[in-house]
Amino acid sequence: MMKSLFSATLTAAVFAVAVFASCTSKEQIKTEKNMKTTLQLTQEWDKTFPKSDKVEHKKVTFRNRYGIELAADMYIPKDAKAGEKLAALAVSGPFGAVKEQSSGLYAQHMAERGFIAIAFDPSFTGESGGEPRRMASPDINTEDFLAAVDFLSVQDCVDAERIGIIGICGFGGMAVNAAAIDPRIKATVASTMYDMTKVNREGYFMSSNSREQRREARKAMAAQRTEDYRTGTYKRAGGVIDPLPEDAPWFVKDYHAYYKTKRGYHERSGNSNDGWNVIGCQSFLNQPILDYANEIDAPVLLIHGEKAHSRYFSEYAFERMTGKKPFNASVAECATANDIPTGKYAGSYKEGNKELMIIAGASHVDLYDDVAGVIPYDKLEQFFTENLK
Repeated sequence: MMKSLFSATLTAAVFAVAVFASCTSKEQIKTEKNMKTTLQLTQEWDKTFPKSDKVEHKKVTFRNRYGIELAADMYIPKDAKAGEKLAALAVSGPFGAVKEQSSGLYAQHMAERGFIAIAFDPSFTGESGGEPRRMASPDINTEDFLAAVDFLSVQDCVDAERIGIIGICGFGGMAVNAAAIDPRIKATVASTMYDMTKVNREGYFMSSNSREQRREARKAMAAQRTEDYRTGTYKRAGGVIDPLPEDAPWFVKDYHAYYKTKRGYHERSGNSNDGWNVIGCQSFLNQPILDYANEIDAPVLLIHGEKAHSRYFSEYAFERMTGKKPFNASVAECATANDIPTGKYAGSYKEGNKELMIIAGASHVDLYDDVAGVIPYDKLEQFFTENLK
């Protein structure tokens, strides 16, 4: 009996090693020979979540079309069969976070459910390349998703016809934009999404949505550029406020509970520390990213918390994709989301292959990790299984 058990365990281990080894394709090896990594990658486990014993994990790198080298964590199911090509997912976000936080957690969970998954740091952040640091671009950050698809498409363990993406918070908007550009992306999930271009040009809850207010924002950015050039440094905007003022808005307290505590703090996360450069998001003012969302042919699933201050971004994205409002909620209501009766808007709203799922009682940050227990992993598995056939 023990001999048989040992033999079965050894066989399973051999299969796992074989699958793990197959996830560096001949093309990838060739690329690495021609362009050796210049990144400093941490090899020890330094995530904000525990390591699963159901997946294998390794560091990988790839370049986007601008030549910026990106760092990623690759998660591979241990029970995958040798020689089998699996569906794969690329995951990133939240905006200002790193792969050791929410995106890595999502990727690891999806690997436990049978998908190859990579969680990557966007350009200019975390362990990825790009100088100067803490910059952002609607174009480059969308391209980061496309580069992740490039990488996955040539891996020997990946079925290139079954690739999906997951964007969290601000990278939810980038993911939707990527889906509108790249037909290789067969299914997209945006979780607790922000449209970073919308919030930059309009302010929260459209509080600065006028030509005059945008003019002042542009003047401030221009003045900061001159000052940065004069000093030879980039002024940082600051991450999540700490210590937390007693009169801070409830959603700021929500962010603080994640980024500034052991729950989600990470030393490489801009949100956990000194934030973006003041001019880091300048181009977002003039570059809306959801203009062609209505031309996405592939399935898209939007997931949002009912009480999230950001819920209106997903409502807007759903309307952009389908031409229909999911329900008659108001933007102002999201500003006082704590007062929304639980269950008022909870449920799924569908139009064709586009769906908005509202989770009862959940806040924006509740969908970052497993603390509130509301991330619908079963729904994610079902969505990708059905659409990455």
